[in-house]
Amino acid sequence: MQYMIMNYVPAAQADGTLNAHGDMDAWIAYTQAMVDAGVMRGGNALKPGTTATTVRLRDGRRDVHDGPYIDSKEELGGYFVIDVADLDEALQWAARNPAAAYGAVEVRPIITA
Repeated sequence: MQYMIMNYVPAAQADGTLNAHGDMDAWIAYTQAMVDAGVMRGGNALKPGTTATTVRLRDGRRDVHDGPYIDSKEELGGYFVIDVADLDEALQWAARNPAAAYGAVEVRPIITA
């Protein structure tokens, strides 16, 4: 089953690079571990939330705002898509995610055909 592992990092420290916390080696090791285990299906780092644009359609009119959907102390810094047996295995991978140590990691199942 596929899961998305979303890496939430402190917004004040998100600069759009994997090395925002000086932990590039931890991110490389984490990513390589998922590749080596054969569970990695994809993923990307994201530019800071300040580069986001949010769109809503209200009464047939497009409402566009600069910035992320939610203004919070943490922001989505990137994501991984993994293919594992079940939620327990996905949570094990999430616990190894470097962002778990200073931000938060959210896991969601992906609907596939």
